[in-house]
Amino acid sequence: MAVLEHKALAYELAFLESHPTPPMKGRHAPPLKAWSGRFQRPTDSLVERFCSSLPFDRRLFEEDIAASIAHCRMLAKQKIISQKDARQIIHGLQIVRQEFRAGTFVAQPTDEDIHMAVERRLYELTGPVAGKLHTARSRNDQIATDLRLFIRRHIAEVDRRLCNLQKALAAAARRELDTVAPGFTHLQPAQPILLSHHLLAYVAMLERDRHRLADQLPRVNILSLGSGALAGTTFPIDRHYVAKLLKFSGISTNSLDAVSDRDFIVEFLAALALIGIHLSRFCEDLILWCSPLFSFVELPEEFATGSSMMPQKKNPDVAELIRGKSGRLVGNLVSLLVTLKALPMAYNRDLQEDKEPLFDSVDAVEASLDVIAPLVRQLRFHRERLREAASMGFTLATELADYLASKGIPFREAHEIVGRIVRYCVERNRRLEELNLSELRKFSPEFDDRVHSWLDPLAAVQRRGAPGGTSRENVIAQLRALNLSTRSEE
Repeated sequence: MAVLEHKALAYELAFLESHPTPPMKGRHAPPLKAWSGRFQRPTDSLVERFCSSLPFDRRLFEEDIAASIAHCRMLAKQKIISQKDARQIIHGLQIVRQEFRAGTFVAQPTDEDIHMAVERRLYELTGPVAGKLHTARSRNDQIATDLRLFIRRHIAEVDRRLCNLQKALAAAARRELDTVAPGFTHLQPAQPILLSHHLLAYVAMLERDRHRLADQLPRVNILSLGSGALAGTTFPIDRHYVAKLLKFSGISTNSLDAVSDRDFIVEFLAALALIGIHLSRFCEDLILWCSPLFSFVELPEEFATGSSMMPQKKNPDVAELIRGKSGRLVGNLVSLLVTLKALPMAYNRDLQEDKEPLFDSVDAVEASLDVIAPLVRQLRFHRERLREAASMGFTLATELADYLASKGIPFREAHEIVGRIVRYCVERNRRLEELNLSELRKFSPEFDDRVHSWLDPLAAVQRRGAPGGTSRENVIAQLRALNLSTRSEE
């Protein structure tokens, strides 16, 4: 299993230790815009504000600076720039990174994006040598690389949080191993199940979510840097060396594709949207179950809110917000798909719109997972109420049909017989368990004294012994089969 955990890059520290940094001289005035040579008149301030992505892509500073340091080391290794220049550039980049981390970085109105903000500040610190960093690269391959680094890191972060929620659900399943509960279809009582089986259904969903993240990692973990604006570069770069420094598993094979497609973001957003859907479904269960009309579960007060008007209210706001965020996650996925659907080759500025849905989805999923795991750990289920509800709504009707089928009656015929028995009960306001043998034999002579042993919710659960069913033995097998470690621990 591939290691997902993205460890902090340490290569620049080793580089600086082996190459003493020359002392910095005074501040330098940054150059005009990187593309200003083509234009005679300055950019309108409205256009600068409209086109700037720095307010949201500044969160890529770690990835952008790490990729820039790797690129600089490669340029020096290939003798495209001198070792002296590389040391000065890397030292300046480290200062810029510390300013971002400390929150002291001061953006300028002319900073179009994170790349130009870093380069502008680097120029202020180091002077014209900063301009050598952009040799053999473009902002087009820069941003593709930054985004791949960002997604790689957050695949690990989301996986860790999913694993934490799985552990909370599994612990709840162990506590409720013998709690019988009603199973629903169409939100109608269907058959008795174990509550632990219900909880483990979400563990299974989350496991598939984790597999989807792991499956897309090899497609994310490809280096785009070195593709240039669209056609590659004439400089003798070593892309494999940069890939090694940044812990990418390979390099892109087509420069046009590398700078212009965002399918790796689409995959990630799709995985996050599915996670959101699964969380939403679980929260819907909690919202229903904590209602006094169900009264299956008690929410911890620390994870509920009250009403400003109605003193009695205890609202499941956390669960409702998580359910609500799932709509945003789906919307973000659709937003990027629509943005991409008609773009000509290669890079287009429309791709600036890929970051906000990405960041929003990451934040929504990670925040949801952070809050739902401790909520699950503090849930208190009302076992007697669940057991009572497990036999309401004729949930044991299938047991009667299976009983007759076990006597040799074709199941379809058995189904019709039990349907008439249920109608008989409805008309007389009776429950199946209340019918005596003589009443049952009016519908079929195959009923005998053993039939009432089938009309018990716990016995009904235990008979579901086929693999994957809700029997206690199967639930224990599910729990034993769990390997709840993060991918990086495997």
